[in-house]
Amino acid sequence: MSPSQAAEQVIAAVVAMASQGKPLMQRVLPPANVQFWAHYPDDDARDAVTRSRWYYHVHEAGDRDPAEHGHFHLFLHRSQFAASAQPLAAPIEGDAAPAHVVHIAGLSIDHSGLPISWFATNRWVTDEFLYAAEDLAAHIALYDVSNTGEEELVDSFLTAMVALYRDELIDLLHERDRRIKELLAANGPAALESGHEVLAMRAIDLDAKIESVTGPG
Repeated sequence: MSPSQAAEQVIAAVVAMASQGKPLMQRVLPPANVQFWAHYPDDDARDAVTRSRWYYHVHEAGDRDPAEHGHFHLFLHRSQFAASAQPLAAPIEGDAAPAHVVHIAGLSIDHSGLPISWFATNRWVTDEFLYAAEDLAAHIALYDVSNTGEEELVDSFLTAMVALYRDELIDLLHERDRRIKELLAANGPAALESGHEVLAMRAIDLDAKIESVTGPG
């Protein structure tokens, strides 16, 4: 998907959600009894073709930026990577880990349902197979959650957001890697298994980004 195609797909999803009066998070969460930290959907949204996935969750008040309602975690699956790509670190179970996920980034959503920032996390946060930014850069275009069985507008929006922000996400992941290098030098491998939750962040100005791709109007 080209940046211009991604921009058009993001616009279409945002306009459709607004016209229906149903913001992004209401399409993911139950109408009542939302549980902090729980994954929505419960077993994650998994693409039947690519195996890419996402889930949304909400933190307790005071645990995140008050402008944030909740955030998505977006993942590639290890099967989407070339065999030559090897993780820098892995879950303690190794190949027996219950989920062979590779975290691209978190996507923070504000209380009106619009994206406000991207963030990259430490390995333990999502118990991922941690790949270097170079490997993620070579595979990030494979992220596609068009066939999860969840609401089509959500899948379309997330797929297009990754395509639209590909360059920013790669830059974010390189910053994450620089921070990881510092942590490893100071504390060794244990630094990847606790603490230092968010390692890099980028604010989102969706209007400015779309204009940079499509031009004014």
